[in-house]
Amino acid sequence: MKRIITLSFLCLFLTAFNSTFSQNDLDVKYAAELLKPGTPAPDFQLTTIDGKTLKFSDFAKEKYVVLDFWASWCPDCRKDAPEIVRMYERFHPKGVEFLGVSFDTDKEKWAACVEKMGIPYTQVSELKRMAQSAVAGAYGVRWIPSVYLIGPDGKVLVSTVLSYKIEKKLWELFEQPQAHCGNVEKLTIKGSRGNLSAVLRTPALKPGAQCDLVVFCHGFNSDKEFYLLKMAAEQLQADGVASLIFDFNGHGESDGKFKDMTIPNEIEDLDSVLAYVSKLPYVQDIALVGHSQGGVVAAMSAGNHPDRIKSVVLLAPAAILRSDALRGNLFGTTYDPLDIPESIVLFNGLEVGGRYLSTAARLPIYETAANYHGSACLIHGTGDVLVPYTDSERFHQTWSGSEYHLLDYYDHNFTGCPYRPVEITVEFLERTLK
Repeated sequence: MKRIITLSFLCLFLTAFNSTFSQNDLDVKYAAELLKPGTPAPDFQLTTIDGKTLKFSDFAKEKYVVLDFWASWCPDCRKDAPEIVRMYERFHPKGVEFLGVSFDTDKEKWAACVEKMGIPYTQVSELKRMAQSAVAGAYGVRWIPSVYLIGPDGKVLVSTVLSYKIEKKLWELFEQPQAHCGNVEKLTIKGSRGNLSAVLRTPALKPGAQCDLVVFCHGFNSDKEFYLLKMAAEQLQADGVASLIFDFNGHGESDGKFKDMTIPNEIEDLDSVLAYVSKLPYVQDIALVGHSQGGVVAAMSAGNHPDRIKSVVLLAPAAILRSDALRGNLFGTTYDPLDIPESIVLFNGLEVGGRYLSTAARLPIYETAANYHGSACLIHGTGDVLVPYTDSERFHQTWSGSEYHLLDYYDHNFTGCPYRPVEITVEFLERTLK
């Protein structure tokens, strides 16, 4: 029997939901005085750990440079350092230089921290506190960590206190979209409430060859066009893995009314899709991809088919929907959970059926998921104000040996730098599909 790999990506919300429930951008408060994009980067001359003099204009000449302002005594800096190191390892081979500017006053402690944390890129310092530093004043640094991306023309491209914004720009500059190689086919599959609209991507295969396939599940009021799903599907296709993205009933181009959608009938839709892809002659192992509510659908499907599933990845899985239903609250719209109405209307005019509310309150989410014992990966952002990352932590505790990636400041839909969760997802899938 073919095994199904479940990767849970679920998009719970429309853009309207994101704008209503969005987190505050820390740059508004802490990066207000940083130099704006287009500003020439001020030159400076500082000393490295080993006592050499470094002139920034010489170091940065005609190069992209990530300029990281930090200090060894700063907890947030030490927390962010592994992310900068990871960026260095990915983008330095592509020609990007990295330079750390420290506000340490104790050279021995500064050097010891650099060695302990394995920071490989060049470090310089005035050995002065930030308030007394001429470089801090020139660059408007009032908070650390603060990070700049300087372009080859010597001008600021990005200035921020959130390193993922630097990473996003680097991805846009250096990681070009993979060339399409294979086939993209639109099709329909019979689901719980009529036909489901789907897109099947397959890599170029030799006659008789097989490949793995990933099924992607979108979230509440989303569809198969959700950017995280498409980005992951395109990367997987380029790497030789097939995928199928579909609209649940009442969503996108699929049949049915949104008001009649429930999580149980979305699980039925997914079962129909799994039955379809399992019959494709070229498919070897099968994966499911979802996000948020789709994470719930995928996790429960994994528990329902434990012998068929090889791996599970959940991005911001919205298991909170059950406790919200028990409280009678859906995205801020309240109702009596002991006297559920025929339907409710959300703040954006979207009508949700009473059947969705009543079944959500009774969902055995973790209990069903616990029947699954394969590989698993959880990805969540600390800036998710829609679904607490404790939902991912509980799945992580439920599934022994699972991986857990908690991304600082990322929101529910990972809008800050979608390349990062896609990278984690694709890497995990390709590793566990081998």
